[in-house]
Amino acid sequence: MHSLKLAARRWWYIMPIVFITYSLAYLDRANYGFAAASGMAEDLNITPGLSSLLGALFFLGYFFFQVPGAIYAQRNSVKKLIFVSLILWGSLATLTGVVSNAWWLVVIRFMLGVVEAAVMPAMLVYLCHWFTRAERSRANTFLILGNPVTMLWMSVVSGYLVQHYSWRWMFIVEGLPAVLWAFIWWRLADDRPSDAKWLTGQEKQDLQSALDAEQVGMKPVKNYAAAFRSPKVILLALQFFCWSIGVYGFVLWLPSILKQGAQMDMIEAGWLSALPYLAAVIAMLAVSWGSDKLQKRKRFVWPPLLIASVAFYGSYALGAEHFWWSYALLVIAGACMYAPYGPFFAIIPEILPSNVAGGAMALINSMGALGSFGGSYLVGYLNSETGSPGASYLLMSGALLISVLLTLMLKPTTKDPVTPTFNAQQRLAHS
Repeated sequence: MHSLKLAARRWWYIMPIVFITYSLAYLDRANYGFAAASGMAEDLNITPGLSSLLGALFFLGYFFFQVPGAIYAQRNSVKKLIFVSLILWGSLATLTGVVSNAWWLVVIRFMLGVVEAAVMPAMLVYLCHWFTRAERSRANTFLILGNPVTMLWMSVVSGYLVQHYSWRWMFIVEGLPAVLWAFIWWRLADDRPSDAKWLTGQEKQDLQSALDAEQVGMKPVKNYAAAFRSPKVILLALQFFCWSIGVYGFVLWLPSILKQGAQMDMIEAGWLSALPYLAAVIAMLAVSWGSDKLQKRKRFVWPPLLIASVAFYGSYALGAEHFWWSYALLVIAGACMYAPYGPFFAIIPEILPSNVAGGAMALINSMGALGSFGGSYLVGYLNSETGSPGASYLLMSGALLISVLLTLMLKPTTKDPVTPTFNAQQRLAHS
């Protein structure tokens, strides 16, 4: 009986905290696209080439500090790490609004990547402390929903702020909430169930027993070096690299692509930029629910990515003269690119023991950051060189197709020795 009561309370207590924290991280990295589309380049004398480099520099800082952040989170404290990160990234995002030249922007964008690097892997480690295997795809999805949900309202709010005030005020207004939230996070977050005052002793014990049961029979992995050499980890890292080229080429340059394609103002571009993220929220919830229900991760990852790849190609084939049909396909592509995040990140703790799973998730996510760097730089570069988004649609379509093929090469995890212990844990949850 305890376990059923416990499950509900964990969701209601932890997920809003995790969701808001990741939302704020996402806000401060993605609003750059709106500044780029609305006069920042003229104000700071930024060339098109430097603009695409600035959009991408964030991911370079993000790439280098993922694994150290995750290892710290796993060995020490997620709570402390996120508290410091929130204050630093909120301050850097706010400072973006007062820079006087492009070189300060180069420094700030890189540093923003460094301090935000630990957020995603630390949060995935955090969820592994609180949620069992049967719940993890949904837990991951509620975390990563911070991404499209933020894009949804940020697209509208940033459009208004830029139109009625300026890109500088947009950065200042959207940077400060992270600093304020740091202190709320410190008050509310507990590193592990054993630290939580809002759980009874029995509830803590039940949850810890269920989590411990999942580690029994799992093949031990000595250290991070051994985990990073695992063929499955290498395959997942390459897959996420290709997937991220598509996602971030899309996220950073959608406002510019829309504004250019239909000659609209920033408020209209903001509303149209929001729709793919609304579709993404619905797709992510449906896919993660199905993945946890059937416990088949792979079959919930590759089909949406294949649809996204085809949609990008269709959008390219239609071209700017069929703007609304092309836009409809972009909405489908956006939704399908986001849909598989929950099941994808549930795969890793199912194939690796808890002592190395966090580092492996960080390594895979850092390869995603490298793909994001490539995607945001190449899409910006191709758009400015060719004068149309056609070439970048082809790039995103091709990258997603490769990620589909790599997913299909992954051997299923159902044969792993952890499966029987999952069944035992599931019986515990329903007892």
